[in-house]
Amino acid sequence: MIKFLPMLVGCLLMSNYINAQSGQTLRGTVTDHNNLPVPEVSILNLSNGKHTHSNEKGFFMMEQMQSGDTIQTWHLSYETEKLVFNPSQGDLNLRLKPKSISLDEIIVSPSSNGLNLISSLDIKTSPINSAQDLLKQVPGLFIGQHAGGGKAEQIFLRGFDIDHGTDINITVDGMPVNMVSHAHGQGYTDLHFLIPETVDEIDFGKGPYYSDQGNFNTAGYVDFGTKKRLDNSEVKMELGQFNTTRLLGMFNVMNDDSKSAYVASEYILTDGPFESPQNFSRINLFGKFTNQISETENVGLTASYFTSTWDASGQIPQRAVDDGTITRFGAIDDTEGGNTSRTNILFNYDKYLDEQSSIKTTAYYTYYDFELYSNFTFFARDPVNGDQIRQKEQRNLFGLNTEYVRSFSGNLNGTWQAGLGIRNDQSTDNELSYTRNRIETLETVQLGDINETNLSTYAGVIFDAGKWTINPILRLDFFDFKYYDKLAPTYQTLSETKGILSPKLNIFYTQSKSLQWYVKAGKGFHSNDTRVVVAQEGQDILPAAYGTDIGTFWKPAPRLFVNLAYWYLY
Repeated sequence: MIKFLPMLVGCLLMSNYINAQSGQTLRGTVTDHNNLPVPEVSILNLSNGKHTHSNEKGFFMMEQMQSGDTIQTWHLSYETEKLVFNPSQGDLNLRLKPKSISLDEIIVSPSSNGLNLISSLDIKTSPINSAQDLLKQVPGLFIGQHAGGGKAEQIFLRGFDIDHGTDINITVDGMPVNMVSHAHGQGYTDLHFLIPETVDEIDFGKGPYYSDQGNFNTAGYVDFGTKKRLDNSEVKMELGQFNTTRLLGMFNVMNDDSKSAYVASEYILTDGPFESPQNFSRINLFGKFTNQISETENVGLTASYFTSTWDASGQIPQRAVDDGTITRFGAIDDTEGGNTSRTNILFNYDKYLDEQSSIKTTAYYTYYDFELYSNFTFFARDPVNGDQIRQKEQRNLFGLNTEYVRSFSGNLNGTWQAGLGIRNDQSTDNELSYTRNRIETLETVQLGDINETNLSTYAGVIFDAGKWTINPILRLDFFDFKYYDKLAPTYQTLSETKGILSPKLNIFYTQSKSLQWYVKAGKGFHSNDTRVVVAQEGQDILPAAYGTDIGTFWKPAPRLFVNLAYWYLY
C-alpha cells in the first residue's frame, strides 16, 4: 500500500492543475444566533452537485459557481437555509437558527460521516447521567462493570474484548484518557472525571483508519468534546435506591461574543445493590475558559479534578451461591475496592493563518494516582491470608499535539492535514503486591518506575472529485520505553525503542443525496506494557492490526448506517 500512495497523490494533484476551472467563486462565513462561527456546516450547490463545508472559523469557499445556482446549507443542529447565488452581492454572511433534531433533513454528501450523525442525535435525545452512558452512545460498543463503581469499565467493540481500553483510543477535548503501562492493565481508561452534562459532542470511528489516532486505535476511537459555553446555569439533585444521591451544579461565569467561562461540579454517593455496602463517593470539579483574542486567534484553558473511593464485593463463585453459602448479592471478600484521583490541565491555541489554513495546538498535563484491591481467586493461593492483591501507582503525564490544515479548491477540492505529537508518561512506584484486608503487605511482586515516551507524526489529504472522496494517510510513531526495577539487587534502567509506520486509505462514493458507499483500509496498533517490552527484549513491542471496512450510509435505513463487511488481521 505504501508504495502506491505517492503515485495516487501525484495523479490526483496533477488533475487539479490540468482540469480547467470555470465559473465564479463564492466566499462566505457561517455564524450562529450568538454570532459565533459554526464549523462543519455542509454547503451544497444543488445545481451542479459541488459541495464544501465551513472550517473552524466558519469560513467556506466554493468555486465553479454560476449566477442563479441554488445553495443549500445543512447542519444537524441548525435550520437548513437555501439561497440563490448572485455574484453582485459579494461575500455571504449566513446566520443559522438552532432547531430541534430531525432525521428527515439529513443530506448525504461526500464529506458525510453517518456514524457521527447517529452519535450527535443520541447525545441530544437520550438521557445521559454518567460516563458509562456516554460510552454507550457509540453504536456497537458494550460495557460491563465489576469491582465497584470507581473502577474503569470493561469495553467490548467489534469482537474485541478491549479490557479497560487496550484496543480503543479514548480522548476528551483531544487529551488522552488511556494510560500506558498502567498498574492494573494496559490502556486503562477511567472516564469518571468527565461530568456528562459538560459534554457537547461525541466524535468516533470504527477501525484503524484515521490520521490523528495513534496508540490503541485498533478497534476504534472515541473523542468527547466538552461545551465551550453554557446557555444557562443549572443546579440538579437526584435521589435513587441504595442510598444514592447525585448533586450537580453548572454556573456561567462569563459569556459574551469573544469570551466565555463556566464551572461545573458533581458529587455522587451510593451503597450499591449488594449486601456489603459499596460506600462509594466521588467529587468532580470542572472549569473551562475560552477567549477569541483576535480575529485569527483563539485560546482555551480547561481544568478538572476528581477523586473517588469505594468498596467492592467483587465477583463470586457460582458454587457458593448454589450451596447456599452466600446469596447472589453476597461476597467472599468484601475488602476489595480502592481509591483514585486525577487532575487535568489542558491548553488550546488555534491560529488561522488565512481563510484556508490553520494551526491547532493542544498541550496537556495530568497528575494521577491509583490504588486498587482485588481478589480473583479468594483462598486458592493462600488458604490462611487469602489471595488479595494491591495495584498502585502515581503518574505525571505531559503531552503536546499540533496539526496544520489547509484546504484547496478548484475542479478538485480537498484538505491537507499534517500533525506532530509528543507524549511522556512517568509512572512512579508502579506496584503489584499480595495483601491482607488492605492493611498488611504480605509480598511485593513488582515495584518500579516507568518512563515511556511516544513521538508521532502524520500526513494526509482528502480529495473531493465529483462524487468521489479519497483520503490517503501515512502515520509514523516512535516509542522509547524505560523501566527501573526497584526490586532488582543492583540499579539498572532497562530500555527499548521501536517505531511503526501505519498507512491508511479511505474511499467514499456518493451515489445520491441519500446513499453513500465507502471502502476503508488501514493499519493500527497498540503498545505493550513497558515491563513486558523490556523483559521480552524487543518481541511484540507494538502489535499491529490490519483492517478493512466496506459499507454504505443510507438515509432511509432505520439507523442510517449499514456496515456490509469488515475484517482484522491482528
